[in-house]
Amino acid sequence: MRATETALLGRTGVSVTRLGFGLAPIGGLYEAVGDAAARVTVETAWDLGLRYFDTAPLYGCGLSERRAGAVLAGKPRAEFTLSTKVGRLLVPGGVDTQDLWAEPTDLTPRFDFSYAGVRRSYAESLDRLGLDRIDIAHIHDPDDHLAEALRGAYPALAELRATGEIGAVSAGMNQAPMLVDLARAADFDCFMLAGRYTLLDQSGLADLLPLCQDRGIAVLSAGVYNSGLLADPRPGAYYDYLPADRTLLARAQAIRRVCDRHGVPLRAAAIQFPLGHPAVASVVVGARDPGQIADNVTMFEWHIPGALWADLKRSGLLPEDVPTP
Repeated sequence: MRATETALLGRTGVSVTRLGFGLAPIGGLYEAVGDAAARVTVETAWDLGLRYFDTAPLYGCGLSERRAGAVLAGKPRAEFTLSTKVGRLLVPGGVDTQDLWAEPTDLTPRFDFSYAGVRRSYAESLDRLGLDRIDIAHIHDPDDHLAEALRGAYPALAELRATGEIGAVSAGMNQAPMLVDLARAADFDCFMLAGRYTLLDQSGLADLLPLCQDRGIAVLSAGVYNSGLLADPRPGAYYDYLPADRTLLARAQAIRRVCDRHGVPLRAAAIQFPLGHPAVASVVVGARDPGQIADNVTMFEWHIPGALWADLKRSGLLPEDVPTP
């Protein structure tokens, strides 16, 4: 499969490239990037043919949106798909601080899943991006705010969809069970599932992916490296934003040894694995520099023999019933 191939999201007219570009790293995730380097990275993704870009107000407290918009606002609007997120407003002196961002701004995210808060978030994102519309709006991390998200955020996004101001309503989370609840409670077009359908964690397969397949809800698979462990399984590597424990590290290293036997980089197996499930429309992977975005494309298009997946299952490193590409 080519990274630049496209897929439609559910019943919408919104299409995404099979490989999407996650823009958290250009917001200064873990280490500073700077405006100039961010611009070159986004331009490189464009030059390589990627046309799906995912950002959020949270990423760098607005830096990711501003840096993405500095490039994308100059591109033909009909030629790319952009998603951002709602559920956090950026305000001076807020308390929902995170230590993940290396380039602090004078704004801090504050949870707000109300109808008014989501409408305000949408408008402020457009302003930071310098664009007149967003294609996909994700309700972002409503883990402790499910009732408010269904009462406020969802109706606001459904209204924006009805008026044509967005093309698809989504939710993005690091867990699968609440996405199941959302799918059963409202009319979603797609979901972004982060870290829960990877070579190390297939928990999204239990209920969410079959439900999405049955209801025509497209899945955007993010966090396929589980914060880095599946990119480079070494002591000190991160898993879900924290240092990986010994058991996870050993499992990732065992998967890498199988990949090595087949001449396949672990990164290639990790980035391609989610597309084995028919509900998954795109894999969204971040990059902080042109080298990383080029590597993502190379890994996505690396030839993986079916024997590798069979070997992982035979070794007990993947369940027998997990679909593979």
